[in-house]
Amino acid sequence: MQVQNEMKLQIESRSVNEAYARVAVSAFAASLDPTVEELNDIKTAVSEAVTNCIVHAYKDAVGKIYITVKILENGVVQITVRDRGCGIADVKKAREPLFTTLGGDRAGLGFSVMESFCDRVRVRSAVGAGTTVTLQKRIRGRGASFDA
Repeated sequence: MQVQNEMKLQIESRSVNEAYARVAVSAFAASLDPTVEELNDIKTAVSEAVTNCIVHAYKDAVGKIYITVKILENGVVQITVRDRGCGIADVKKAREPLFTTLGGDRAGLGFSVMESFCDRVRVRSAVGAGTTVTLQKRIRGRGASFDA
């Protein structure tokens, strides 16, 4: 699919930056005139992806989170959230509902939540090299077109 518009954002893996990432991505996607529900879906999925970087990728350290958002043809928003943290040893296991490596108050639903709010979720990871989560959502709402 052809890229219609693109933005890149780099933030530190601090919990205070999660809300900023969520709002910045949804503001960029707003050019497609999505419904409020579609915008909330994007915000929630981005929040989960960024929170995974903050909580799991860098654990007790601060690292960089790289976010790229592309508006593709046919009203598709593609969001890539990447870190250079510890990586995931078993991506298949990590995507299972209720699986968590931290225990405690963590529910282990991050990937499940992303999948429920997006049309497609792809996870690539390498231990010691980081993780890339790619989310895609087709905006079918009010506008669903892009004026270049």
